[in-house]
Amino acid sequence: MRTTHLQRVDLNLLVALAVLLEERHVSRAADRIGLSQPATSRALQRLRDTLDDELLVRTRDGYQLTPRAERVQQELARIVPRLEILFGGESFDPATATDRFRIAGTDYATSVLAPGLCRRLYEQAPGASLHFSTWDVGAVEHVGSGLVDLTFYGFPPGPSVRSELLYEERFVCLMSADHPLAGRKSLSLAEFLDAPHVRVEVQEGENPAIDRTLTGLGRPRRVALTVPYHTAAVLAVPGTPLVATLPERMLTAAARNPALRIVGAPKEIETMPYLMVWHPRLDDDPAQRWLRDLVRVVAAGSTETAG
Repeated sequence: MRTTHLQRVDLNLLVALAVLLEERHVSRAADRIGLSQPATSRALQRLRDTLDDELLVRTRDGYQLTPRAERVQQELARIVPRLEILFGGESFDPATATDRFRIAGTDYATSVLAPGLCRRLYEQAPGASLHFSTWDVGAVEHVGSGLVDLTFYGFPPGPSVRSELLYEERFVCLMSADHPLAGRKSLSLAEFLDAPHVRVEVQEGENPAIDRTLTGLGRPRRVALTVPYHTAAVLAVPGTPLVATLPERMLTAAARNPALRIVGAPKEIETMPYLMVWHPRLDDDPAQRWLRDLVRVVAAGSTETAG
């Protein structure tokens, strides 16, 4: 084993390096690490000397990472969690935990899962925090690089990550209470295709699952409005002829709104598998196992109330 370079490295600086590269700000990094600002500045200088690179470069818009720092940050995302397990033991006590759990999700995830996660987190781990960031098609890469701990997908994300089916989500049609089709129990495909639709496009250029199904049937729908959020689609419907085809679990509040009606989607519209996704390096991390268990419990609760 080559140790020439390791002999020059103070492993205590790895955490400081990871936080400095994430925050890109000495004062904020100092607060997170628990050091004074001068001590954190000295740590940054030692890291620059050790790696023979500036790492953080001041620009008009604040500090930016050098190319070397970007590569180092990707490696640290793999290394630091393993070191924490190696030197920190295998235990995790939610009651005393101060972890910051990071999840990427659409507004569907924040509507359906976030409330239950927040309640249980506050009850079981009051010192921990939960940070939701916006989902995009690069979510798997964000999981791989360590930017987020887990994310959710409506289709299999690929072999580089772990995925677990939480449930199968059913689509329903939301429309104004005075819509001509509002009295139906469910829509036929012909009725569905004849109506003007709201399409939810959470990532620009990304074809929603519903449209992929209809394209496969050779029967595209007539889209009159495209919005980036499911919640925006709900707000667009009242008083219009628009139909919004949305996941059933997120419409609990809409079902109680007298201005809206929920009607079954055509049988041709397939259910959507909803998957929890994480990186294999977090398989054995006690805190991450606890987080995934929490998601499973909340998802199971949403399954019981759906319908």
